[in-house]
Amino acid sequence: RDAQESRGLGDVYKRQDINIKIIGNKMTALVGQSGSGKSTLLNLIPRIYDPKSGMLKVDGQNIKEINLNSLRKEISIVDQNVTLFDDTVFNNIKYAKPDAKDEEIYKAADLSMCRDFIEKLNQKYQTMIGENGVKLSGGEKQRLSIARAFLKDSKIILLDEATSSLDSETEEKIQKALHKLTTNKTTIVIAHRLSTILNSDNIYVVDGGKIIDSGKHDDLLNNSKIYKNFYQRQLKQN
Repeated sequence: RDAQESRGLGDVYKRQDINIKIIGNKMTALVGQSGSGKSTLLNLIPRIYDPKSGMLKVDGQNIKEINLNSLRKEISIVDQNVTLFDDTVFNNIKYAKPDAKDEEIYKAADLSMCRDFIEKLNQKYQTMIGENGVKLSGGEKQRLSIARAFLKDSKIILLDEATSSLDSETEEKIQKALHKLTTNKTTIVIAHRLSTILNSDNIYVVDGGKIIDSGKHDDLLNNSKIYKNFYQRQLKQN
């Protein structure tokens, strides 16, 4: 399809006969215990590795037939392990789009809710953040990662445990930024906190490398024993 049309990810097949379809411009969630295979599925999309059998298609085209740089240009990844460089805040955001204009970088910082902490830094955007962002908190690093995604403006957004291990105030800021980031984007999200994916257009329950159930949150509560147990355990923890 034309790049302006909706981006769909379809038909992921593995040895366990996984067959899922991800609708363009919608949010799809993968839910399951650690080690269930969620991240494995997510990592197939940018071709961090390839399936041993079967295929993954984007808009009907096998991604193995798409130029790797072209494929990854259309994908932004926000996860809990943000890679940052011993450079300025400004340059760390600009990394996502080296030819970006200054105005684009400032806009990305605003949209990702980075400005409130950047303005408090001694040198603001020119502050050196240390190796792997050692001078920043976990939430600040996450927001820089989201700023990169805004700057890149790709069609496909992958969120892997993007709000894990954050305090409630920081999580709320990041959730607001992520909501803006993922609007009208093809989004695939992994989350241990089910509160972050309750409004997903479709949720796949992954267990033992297999898709056990799928549907919206309310449907799964009524029809999926695994999902219901997962949800009830989280309510007790909270």
